[in-house]
Amino acid sequence: MAIATTTHLNFRGDARAALEFYRSVFGGHLTVVAYGDFGMPTDLPDADKVVFGQVTADNGFRIMAYDVPGGAPAVAARAATTRDNGTTLTGEPFFVSVRGDSADEVGALWDRLADGAQVIETYGPSPWAPGFGMLTDRFGVTWILDVAAAHAG
Repeated sequence: MAIATTTHLNFRGDARAALEFYRSVFGGHLTVVAYGDFGMPTDLPDADKVVFGQVTADNGFRIMAYDVPGGAPAVAARAATTRDNGTTLTGEPFFVSVRGDSADEVGALWDRLADGAQVIETYGPSPWAPGFGMLTDRFGVTWILDVAAAHAG
């Protein structure tokens, strides 16, 4: 049996903009379906919000997202993620990790993803990888971008 995991992000009205941004960063095909497309009356507040969205790219990148309906309870604020003396301090339940084979290719993704982001640790060589960086993007999603280290053996 083969399985695959895909990160599914939950937004509060920003899913379409986030998915469009991620497509601009990683390339690929964007699919967006609104609640109204599934029969919700168009005069309701959430009709134009995303019920199903994804970006899939030939390079292996895949992410899904939707807009939580307006009637859902609010989410409590979490402590910002920081790095201190090589350790990551966070109140977040997850990060999205993107790993590539080339420092230049991952660096190009970093440059695009960092637009409007809060940089937690600037992308560059690290003791464990030819490239590593961490940021929280303009939509509040924290990403780790790194380069697979070559292993002898």
